[in-house]
Amino acid sequence: MAFTPQDVKTLRDKTGCGMMDCKKALTEADGVIEKAIEILREKGLSAAAKKSDRVAAEGIVFAKTTAKMGVIVEVNSETDFVAKNQKFRDFVTTVADTIIANNPKDVAELMTMKAVDSNETITEMLNEKIATIGEKLEIRRFVKNEGNVVSYIHGGGTHGVLVDFAADAETADKEEFITLGKDIAMHITATNPLYLQESDIPAEVVEKEKEILTTQALNEGKPANIAEKMVIGRIKKYLKDICLLDQEFVKNPDLSILQHVNEVAKSLGSTISINSFTRYEIGEGIEKKEDNFADEVASMVN
Repeated sequence: MAFTPQDVKTLRDKTGCGMMDCKKALTEADGVIEKAIEILREKGLSAAAKKSDRVAAEGIVFAKTTAKMGVIVEVNSETDFVAKNQKFRDFVTTVADTIIANNPKDVAELMTMKAVDSNETITEMLNEKIATIGEKLEIRRFVKNEGNVVSYIHGGGTHGVLVDFAADAETADKEEFITLGKDIAMHITATNPLYLQESDIPAEVVEKEKEILTTQALNEGKPANIAEKMVIGRIKKYLKDICLLDQEFVKNPDLSILQHVNEVAKSLGSTISINSFTRYEIGEGIEKKEDNFADEVASMVN
């Protein structure tokens, strides 16, 4: 019995398996989708669909740089144990290489692309890893920058930073610049700035913080005129804390990040600035499911 491209799509949607696996199963099942599902289940390849409602909040942040660009990507798993699995880590490297090679605009486009050095798409490769590793895996996000890009990965992949610098090629090759890049990336990992500079902060964010600080001052029993003056000082400190260039450099608190960058640039007889940065923390913003073990056992018994 023949099958159509729509049958392959239907089977992929039902099982989460790769296209070639679906085609092989349909051929073996004479085009009968239900039988093909059974075949894929028997081979353990339909695991992806069964794991789709699980929470993947562990995993690793990985970064890779070349002479002209850099990429940072977060790939999630259900447990930190799997994050140490070499097959999983090799897959993450392949994902980063594919992003560098093909420049997808987002994760959705990345998933449709052929992985580097493979005839499989990233989706097909991901589903195979789900089947063999036995956990839900998910490519969550990535950022790619071109230019003089420096990366730093902390704790084996719990945190990662990508920093895009503006500097001429000669400066970027010097040891002092390389050290500067690593120091800035490590600083960002430690302090978690939200913006590069004050002009990047949306006006509504500043106004909301002023409202909060004003309420705090009034709740402390301060008169309105005194509260207003207190807020001015506190908002300045708040903006300094969340803007990278204004933060005190962790290795030398006497200097701000901007001052440190300018000092290094002066010593090299060059000009250096930071264009942008990206900081990822594994699983940040993902609501992890908290299971009660006793309740879980009871539900299994029932």
